[in-house]
Amino acid sequence: MISQRNLFLNHLAQTTDFPMALEIERAEGVYLYTPEGKRYLDLISGISVSNVGHRHPEVVQSIKNQLDSYMHLMVYGEYIQSPQVQLAHKLVEQAGRGFESVYFVNSGSEATEGALKLARRYTGRPDIIYMDKAYHGSTYGALSVIGREDFKRAFRPLAPGSHKIRFNHLDDLGRINYNTAAVIVEPVQGEAGYIPPAKGYLQALRKRCNETQTLLIFDEVQTGFGRTGSFFAFQKLGVRPDILTLAKGMGGGMPIGAFIASKKIMDSLKDNPILGHITTFGGHPVSCASSLATLNVILGEQLIDSIAEKHRLFKKRLQHPAVSEIRGKGLMMALQLDTFENLQKVIEHCLEMGLITDWFLFCDNAMRISPPLTISHAEIEEAAGIIQKALDRVYS
Repeated sequence: MISQRNLFLNHLAQTTDFPMALEIERAEGVYLYTPEGKRYLDLISGISVSNVGHRHPEVVQSIKNQLDSYMHLMVYGEYIQSPQVQLAHKLVEQAGRGFESVYFVNSGSEATEGALKLARRYTGRPDIIYMDKAYHGSTYGALSVIGREDFKRAFRPLAPGSHKIRFNHLDDLGRINYNTAAVIVEPVQGEAGYIPPAKGYLQALRKRCNETQTLLIFDEVQTGFGRTGSFFAFQKLGVRPDILTLAKGMGGGMPIGAFIASKKIMDSLKDNPILGHITTFGGHPVSCASSLATLNVILGEQLIDSIAEKHRLFKKRLQHPAVSEIRGKGLMMALQLDTFENLQKVIEHCLEMGLITDWFLFCDNAMRISPPLTISHAEIEEAAGIIQKALDRVYS
């Protein structure tokens, strides 16, 4: 009989020659389990997806309840479906002033595509500005605003009018002008290695966008749904964007994304042409039910209230001579080491001891720490202990 591993390698499209190839049979809370019963503490939560942990009971129950009612009924925006409208209402409540209208999609990449289209349609302008080392997805438009050329080169030509500036460099803001439809930025850069904004940078960016009537898009695909210590990162940064993009932690493990804007901006997709953005499965009722339950768990269990304390505990327990910097916001942290080769060895030792972590696309000598927000103090101690042992093995 052909093993699951061989089927995986033979028939699942591979994106590297070295997939982790862990076979997981079950997941619960912060742990994943193999068919042999080995337990792994998931310190990356599916890359910032499982914010309320794997298979949270309320999320699972919401999915079951929705399955008993209906699944796909019609393409997006035609039928009134309770999971969609209730979730949209809750998101608008959380986002506050200037965010009255939600467009549901299936992923972060699709949220980026929709937001870029919306910005160009609303402003009538041709150009988009993005940041060095930014990551907004891998589809055509999203790839055009990725901030690393080595990820883009093989797929050029990409969308025209896309221009790169440096994150946290005030001198570059002058490149935003009256041809710029939008600036897209992550409030904490993700794949660059969890780089926070410098003091005053986002305020200066907002000011320049106001001066040129340019829309400001915040990509909160990783930072949203509580990860940085507020429901959306912008809420503690003192800057309000014009468009928000969401995904990852939004679905509680189910695929869903969204872009959110004012009704005035969003309504520009309704004419010239009509159906300015279309999706078949965006806002799938089962995914929306799961997302609504996830949102309610984050608020109901007051998970955000404990993020700062958990951040401090991680930072305290992960001090080590080999770690040159611990940066990030909330439970979105990066452990800076010296080389990719040493980090890879540390990650392999962690895996042997039952801990899953990873590096970053554009910062391959820093360790990613983005566990479920539900992680307990005892589980943080367990994770930190394993990392310390792995660091000692590599750097002794």
